[in-house]
Amino acid sequence: MGYLPTTPASESPLGDSGAGETPTGTSRPTARSDFWRYLGGRLSGAAVSMILVLFSAFFIFRIIGGDPVRAVVGDSPTTPEQRQEIRDRLGLDDPLGVQFWDYVKRVFTMDWGTSYVSTGAEVTDLMWARLPNTLLLTGTALILAAGLGVWIGARAGWKQGSMFEKTQVGISLTLWSAPTFWLGMIVIIVFSVKLGLFPVNGMRSARGVADGFLPELLDVAHHLVLPAFTMAAVIYAQYVLIMRSSIMEEKGNDYLTVAKAKGLRDDVVRRRHAVPNAMLPTVTLIALQFGAIFNGALLTETIFSWPGLGLLFYHAIKIPDIPLLQVLFIFFAGTTILANTLADILYRFLDPRVRRSA
Repeated sequence: MGYLPTTPASESPLGDSGAGETPTGTSRPTARSDFWRYLGGRLSGAAVSMILVLFSAFFIFRIIGGDPVRAVVGDSPTTPEQRQEIRDRLGLDDPLGVQFWDYVKRVFTMDWGTSYVSTGAEVTDLMWARLPNTLLLTGTALILAAGLGVWIGARAGWKQGSMFEKTQVGISLTLWSAPTFWLGMIVIIVFSVKLGLFPVNGMRSARGVADGFLPELLDVAHHLVLPAFTMAAVIYAQYVLIMRSSIMEEKGNDYLTVAKAKGLRDDVVRRRHAVPNAMLPTVTLIALQFGAIFNGALLTETIFSWPGLGLLFYHAIKIPDIPLLQVLFIFFAGTTILANTLADILYRFLDPRVRRSA
């Protein structure tokens, strides 16, 4: 009787050398090692970006011009000797190398110094005092924009070619291309000047309100309407257009045809099957814009005099208040880098294609 020729283990197509090894005997990378390599690459890239930010924060605000001493003394009459004394105290005339070394020491000790204008006030205290106001404005705007944008974008993509889709695309493109300051001025003219429905300055009424939590809450909410609406309108268009495009890509897939063949209503197929699979780009966009929640809205806060980080940065750059500008710049850039890094990590878990290509 004949016999089948045996195949050496090293030549076996199944690779008998082990589940963790290739046919040549080398170890295959596991999913866990792939993840740690991917994570290390993203974190190292974020670290390099942060180092560049720290260096930029020192140099960029020393070339914008301006005289901090003038902001410190204000309208008070001062002699040249007094002005020189202030410059010496602030270290403005020190050699650039000395100033840079002092800056490096402040970075490592987390001592960012005091503001030039708010005498004796730590710049970090000024920043933390304004941060809740920025979170209230930008967080509200992001929730409104993402919620409405995803819902309307999904319906527009599902009803491709309808009047609803064409109308929403036109509105979104108009809002996306509109400058923020122009949109804010239009909102002020219509809802405040003409109709007198909402205030446009500050976060609270200058005349004050009745004592109590509820009256104060309603007063802040009344002031929040216009700036939150303006900011939400600008970023709302991105969610509509991205979600619409994602839904249109999902419509031709077989699993939706099978769901319809089972007798499910059109709205149920869209809501339970198409939307979850089309959410990947939108989830990534939300993660990326999460960093913007902390960065404030420079134009929106300036237009409506909203006392957040954006308005604080605007006032600081006019002086220039260099210690305050440095800590705000590093905070803005740091939160953006962190949000982008988290988005990259989240994308790996959400999209298998990223795991295969990593």
